[in-house]
Amino acid sequence: MTDKALPTKEDIQARLLRGPYHQWLGIEVLSVATGEIELKAKWREEWVVNADKGYTHGGILAALVDLTADWALVSSTGRGVPTIDLRVDYHRAAMPGDLTAKGKVIKFGSQVSVAEAQVFDKDGKLVASGRGVYSTPAAG
Repeated sequence: MTDKALPTKEDIQARLLRGPYHQWLGIEVLSVATGEIELKAKWREEWVVNADKGYTHGGILAALVDLTADWALVSSTGRGVPTIDLRVDYHRAAMPGDLTAKGKVIKFGSQVSVAEAQVFDKDGKLVASGRGVYSTPAAG
């Protein structure tokens, strides 16, 4: 990790919401710590992939794993960074309701970093988890 000051929750919220997709996901930053972040996504009817069962599309869960792991790196990068590789595991169907995602840095490197995230449903049950590899060279 670097010696930079940790960005505030409000600063990260503003940076995240520059992206229209993050706006559409209804992302709210709940907490930030060195190498960690917790986000909430406000549930939308458009997330439903199966109208009969009502569960959330896996692409939404994968997006939450990716952006949460990515933004866990913000205490070192000061910004979102490009994804190199991403693995997502699905543990159970995510039924209608807001989702909470927790991310943490596994290894911060001068060129490449690794972070992971877990996504929980409204009842606190794990619905998806994953790990990403991110490009983290110093901004130039």
